[in-house]
Amino acid sequence: MTGAASDVRLVPARPLVIAPVDVIFRLAPGDRPLVAASESVVVGAPIAERLRDPGLEEIHVPTALEPQPGGRWSGPADGRDGLESGELVFSWRGRWRVAGGALSDPLETPFAGIVRGVRPGTSITIRAAGRGLRGIVALGGPTRGRLQGSPDSELRAGGLDVNSAGAILVVGSRVDAETLTRARAMGVRGVVVTGLSSKERRDYLASEARQRSALHRLPPFAVLVLDGAVRRPVAGAVLALLGALSGHEVAIVTDPPMLVFDIPSLTVPTPPADLVRVRGGALAGREGRFVEAIGARRFPGGAHLEACLVRFPDGTTAAVPLGDLERFV
Repeated sequence: MTGAASDVRLVPARPLVIAPVDVIFRLAPGDRPLVAASESVVVGAPIAERLRDPGLEEIHVPTALEPQPGGRWSGPADGRDGLESGELVFSWRGRWRVAGGALSDPLETPFAGIVRGVRPGTSITIRAAGRGLRGIVALGGPTRGRLQGSPDSELRAGGLDVNSAGAILVVGSRVDAETLTRARAMGVRGVVVTGLSSKERRDYLASEARQRSALHRLPPFAVLVLDGAVRRPVAGAVLALLGALSGHEVAIVTDPPMLVFDIPSLTVPTPPADLVRVRGGALAGREGRFVEAIGARRFPGGAHLEACLVRFPDGTTAAVPLGDLERFV
């Protein structure tokens, strides 16, 4: 191994594709799991019932029933809300608190897999049958659709059409809350974007909260943010992977934030070993080839940091702190 090839290992490595993928579906007290550990699930299978407006009722449960937290209860209630069924949450002074409600929505898995664990009132963990591309954050709920779009373009509300219904769109470096709201209303299942500012996140989450309170709800919709809040181009390695996935069915999940795909025949493009990406500083978002480590250098602000020399596609070179770089493996 040459000195330069050895030095590139000083740059923090980021996995391009992750496998296996364990996805957590969060549950609230009163939600009813419909699966058990070690069960196999297929795409679209209902795994839980989520209560819309859960209530907490105080009841008396005979000790002969051996009540346990997380257990299901049904029967006449002696409280003012009159819950007919629900989940036992905890006991207090000889009585039990039961979480329940009248209306519920099904929670469906957007991928096939094996149930790894079920904790009533907490979560369901499923190991996906495929692989995943990790993001920074995902907003909304688990969803599924065919991947389409151009990562080099910027999507505006006026650029949406009905042909995108049922799809997960790759929209490039940024998108605004108005476009996200319109996309969801037109039947788009999700959006993959490089960066989403804090303001756009707040506006979208407010719109999502209003949608959840509506009587007639729209299909699941999610936003996967790949890098964070700063606008920057899609990494070359990620761009190649998204191109290979274009036209295929994929899923977006929120915990962990990830794009999940189950295509055994897909060959994931391998990025060059010396390809690095600047993730912070004035050159954030640019990619180049690692030349060599050059030791400590003085940078603006008087900081002395370990650095390396990077050659960019236009032929220029720059000294970049190692901590500002990343590479995909």
